[in-house]
Amino acid sequence: MKKYILAAMGMLPIILSAQSPTLEKIWSTDSVLKVPESVLADAANQILYVSNIDGQPAEKDGKGSIGKIGLDGKIIQTEWVKGLNAPKGMGMFKGKLYVADLTEVVVIDIKKGTILEKITVPDAVFLNDISIDKKGVIYVSDSRTYKVHKIENGNVFLLIDKLQGPNGLLVTKDGLLILDKGRLLKMRTDGQLAKLADGMDPSTDGIEMVRENEYVVSCWSGIVYYIHSNGYKTTLIDSRNEKINSADIGYDEKRKIIYVPTFYGNTVSAYRLKQ
Repeated sequence: MKKYILAAMGMLPIILSAQSPTLEKIWSTDSVLKVPESVLADAANQILYVSNIDGQPAEKDGKGSIGKIGLDGKIIQTEWVKGLNAPKGMGMFKGKLYVADLTEVVVIDIKKGTILEKITVPDAVFLNDISIDKKGVIYVSDSRTYKVHKIENGNVFLLIDKLQGPNGLLVTKDGLLILDKGRLLKMRTDGQLAKLADGMDPSTDGIEMVRENEYVVSCWSGIVYYIHSNGYKTTLIDSRNEKINSADIGYDEKRKIIYVPTFYGNTVSAYRLKQ
């Protein structure tokens, strides 16, 4: 009997360790970025794209840009593509970068670094995040009108409205995940909404899947959570006292690295996820 008890006790630290993921900081960029809001990892080109608001988050001032960072944290170009307004979330599909830019989705040719087109979203006020499925259908949130839109073949459709403050989006194999003011929702393929987690800081911002049904969620206020498959959440970062923001995160799935833009801190930091 004692052998079995000791064996069970010996396994306890392993179980607890598996339930308590942590982040190990690797690097931070120089503070030369211009109000970085979102980071997107491009594995094929070994590049990180960062959206620079460089002004007020809700103003059409033409100051916004997209920058490029190396995987070592070195700034390649602070302003690779210029002339945006207040760019935020990004997505990629077939050599194109799609950027949520207040009332438009800006389409950029990645190879040439030029703007191809701008897709206007009717009645949009504050487009915030983007996620793209395997067929190239684009999903974009509007945090001020409480809507999520779908863009297919250049046509814009209202997908869902009457949310509380949608921001981060993530397409999965069985639905669309929506961060909605402290809640994590799933819109299933049948159009129904289910709540996966709640009780988070209301400034929920970015979401990345790090395992099947497990996610890392960032909050603009400075909190980064790990969301377990049962909806339980672990706090990985809490930099509110230091007044360091954690906006729309990026993720390198192969290297298990989370990229956190600090907004007014004008940097991006990289953390290795340990599970």
